[in-house]
Amino acid sequence: MLSSRKSLTSRLPKTGETIHGHKFFIGFGGKGANQCVQAARLGAKTSMVCKVGKDSFGNDYIENLKQNDISTEFTYQTKDAATGTASIIVSNEGQNIIVIVAGANLLLNPEDLREAASAISRAKVMICQLEVTPAASLEALRIAHSSGVKTLFNPAPAIADLDPQFYTLSDVFCCNESEAEILTSLEVSSPSDAGKATLVLMERGCQVVIITLGAEGCVMLSQKEPVPKHIPTENVKAVDTTGAGDSFVGALAFYLAYYPNLSLEEMLKRSNFIAAVSVQAIGTQSSYPYKKDLPLDLF
Repeated sequence: MLSSRKSLTSRLPKTGETIHGHKFFIGFGGKGANQCVQAARLGAKTSMVCKVGKDSFGNDYIENLKQNDISTEFTYQTKDAATGTASIIVSNEGQNIIVIVAGANLLLNPEDLREAASAISRAKVMICQLEVTPAASLEALRIAHSSGVKTLFNPAPAIADLDPQFYTLSDVFCCNESEAEILTSLEVSSPSDAGKATLVLMERGCQVVIITLGAEGCVMLSQKEPVPKHIPTENVKAVDTTGAGDSFVGALAFYLAYYPNLSLEEMLKRSNFIAAVSVQAIGTQSSYPYKKDLPLDLF
């Protein structure tokens, strides 16, 4: 859960450089919240387990979740830290750089998760990331796994020394190319590179590994199909790529929960399409499409 401050510029600044931007706005972000909003807009029944500050940003964020029909029963507020923030700079080409200050996110603790265990154990799919502490995410994965809930783990922001349990507790392990590089120490700059990285991650105990590649789509590998497969995406004019990966993850969670009989490849094709829609508008959550705005054959 992050309050995002976004500046639009003609290009990204170099180190030590000050440049003029042409637009600034404050919005809502944070990987988990973005993923939850995209799933909800596709028609999923969602609940957010998170922590925000007892401040105006925290109050606004809770209201934003409610407006997206997301349950806030386990959205905790604390006086001990400010609501997390993200500072984002986006160039005319749609490329971005992001700095996050996690704030209250880091105070979400295993006790909070145990309080939310009833909601987690009733879910069809649970997504978690690393904008909360690894201990909190691991506890959530354990609760979900022990209840037979499908787990989708997005190791972002990535850490090189990830606890081995993250791999074995993740039914679907989904990262982007830069995260895959940090986790495997391999260069990932093409679909064939990504295929090699998926093999390394699979050996660590994952059931399914997906590496997203932006405009190149994604590469998948599963225990059932042990040869890496590239799933390309359509070519679109990107206006703002911020949050595209979260749109993809939220869409994938939606399909895993509501269309479990689809092949994984078909789920990924549809998730690619939805993420490609999101990059054609400015903003993060504001760029995420609703079911009513998408082709009927996606549902």
